[in-house]
Amino acid sequence: MRLGKIKIQASLILLFHSTCTNFVRILKFGQKLEKEKIKKSLGTVCKVVIPLVVGVGLFYWLYNNVDVEQMKNILRYDVDYTWIGVMLVISTFSHVFRAMRWRLQLRALGIDAPLGVLVVSIFGTYAVNLVFPRLGEVWRCGYISRRQKAPFTKVVGSMVADRLSDTVTVLTLTLVTMCLAWSAFDKFFDAFPQVKDGIFNTVTSPVTWIGVAVVAGLVVALFKLGKRFAFIQKIDNAIAGLWQGFYSITKMKGKRWFLFYTLLIWGCYFTQLYVCFFAFPFTKDLGIVCALVCFVLSSISMGIPTNGGLGAWHIAIIFGLSLYGVGTFSINRPDANATAFAMLVWGTQTLLLIALGIYSYVYILMNKTKEGN
Repeated sequence: MRLGKIKIQASLILLFHSTCTNFVRILKFGQKLEKEKIKKSLGTVCKVVIPLVVGVGLFYWLYNNVDVEQMKNILRYDVDYTWIGVMLVISTFSHVFRAMRWRLQLRALGIDAPLGVLVVSIFGTYAVNLVFPRLGEVWRCGYISRRQKAPFTKVVGSMVADRLSDTVTVLTLTLVTMCLAWSAFDKFFDAFPQVKDGIFNTVTSPVTWIGVAVVAGLVVALFKLGKRFAFIQKIDNAIAGLWQGFYSITKMKGKRWFLFYTLLIWGCYFTQLYVCFFAFPFTKDLGIVCALVCFVLSSISMGIPTNGGLGAWHIAIIFGLSLYGVGTFSINRPDANATAFAMLVWGTQTLLLIALGIYSYVYILMNKTKEGN
């Protein structure tokens, strides 16, 4: 009997210990889930809420003091919408040419994705960027990587090279535009000397260059001394994959075609804005240099992480037009003509991206269904 009682007590003690241990594990798991939820929420805030707040804030700040009735009358009576239609067609072709250029890079990596799939991925990229700025590129890389069963880092590397070539193009266009339209910028700097002084002081400041040197030194030291850490090795491997994708440009067949498609892409980007000048009576005679200035400024503004350039793109266009006499640049009282131009061009392009995004979603959904069957 006593032996039986001891066994029962021992069993109860073991059961109690096991229950307590499992309870502690559940608590720890719950805490881990809670931390992951918090991290996810913070990520959502950084990726979605902050860019949206910045974009909407800029947009409201800009259009809050506009003469809305005057702007409505301009959009209703003064616009030749045929040119807006031409702009939408050219814009669509720019996405197709981007897909054709990307296919060259992917083929150099041994990834032979169908052109139609790449076009759809480009459509989807810009639609995703409207909601989640900068995540469209990640989405298209993930989509192509899964569909073609290709290494994600290689696909991302090709995308980085794709975007880097765009950056080089924008810098080149900026230099050319500054040379062609320096008189217009000179007038602006004369009107706002504090801007010119601020740029000069930042570029020539020793603090700026010391900061750049310190950051570069820390990065080099981190990768030289920290390779024994697992997370550094992961980053190193990821960079190697990215570099392989970037290097694809130098070893791919058809480098001339890459350059040709780059010219087509950016030719479309410029032309789609330029043809819109003919849609408005106050811009149709401004000339190609004014269009180039507005184009470069708007391209630079897209570097600001807002939803589809919301707010930032409008300000860039309004400022560019003001350099050539379309109103006076003022956030407190924007010119109705310039704001109408920016509103219509940006709005119609955004509607096009939404339509192409819906097409992309339906296409992917239908193909998933076919593959499932």
